[in-house]
Amino acid sequence: MGTVYVFFADGFEEIEAFTSVDVMRRAGMNVEMVTVTPDEIVMGAHDIPVLCDKNVVNCDFFDAELLLLPGGMPGAATLEKCDELRKLIMRFFEENKPMAAICAAPMVLGKLGLLKGKKATCYPGFEQYLEGAECTGAPVERDGNIITGRGPGSAMEFALTIVELLQGKEKVEELKEAMCVQ
Repeated sequence: MGTVYVFFADGFEEIEAFTSVDVMRRAGMNVEMVTVTPDEIVMGAHDIPVLCDKNVVNCDFFDAELLLLPGGMPGAATLEKCDELRKLIMRFFEENKPMAAICAAPMVLGKLGLLKGKKATCYPGFEQYLEGAECTGAPVERDGNIITGRGPGSAMEFALTIVELLQGKEKVEELKEAMCVQ
C-alpha cells in the first residue's frame, strides 16, 4: 500500500485536513502530513497548530498513492503557489494517479487545467478558478481519479470517498459503523 500525502500551509481548514487524516488512518492507510512552508508547525485558519511529518522540499513521494489538498484561505492559495507541489500534481495527472481537493483547494487543480470536462465542486465563489469544469455544487464529486469537496460540512463524506476509491465500499461501511456515521 502506498502513502497518501496531505499538504499543509498556514490558513488551512482544520476540519477538512484533520477529518481526512483521521478517517484514512482509521482505515489503516499510511498518511503523511507535508508542509509547503519552511516551518514544520503550520497554523490552521482557526488557530489550531499542527506539526507536520515532512517538508515538501525534502520528500521524494516515490510511494505516493494519492495527493490531498485541504481548503481554507490563505492555505489553498499558498498551496497553489508552491512549485514543488504543482510539479507533483502535474506528474500525478500525467500518470492518471488519484488526487483530492476540498473547499478552496480545487482551484489549484482548476488553474492547472486539470478539471476541464470533469464534474467538480468547491467552496461557493471559487467556481471561477475551476477552468472548464462542470461545477455541480454537490457536497462531493468524484470524476475518474479526481475527488473534489465543497467545504467543511462535507469533510466526512469527502474522506470516506477517498477511502472508497483506494480501499473499496466494504471498508467504508466498516468505518461508518465504527464511527456512527449515518
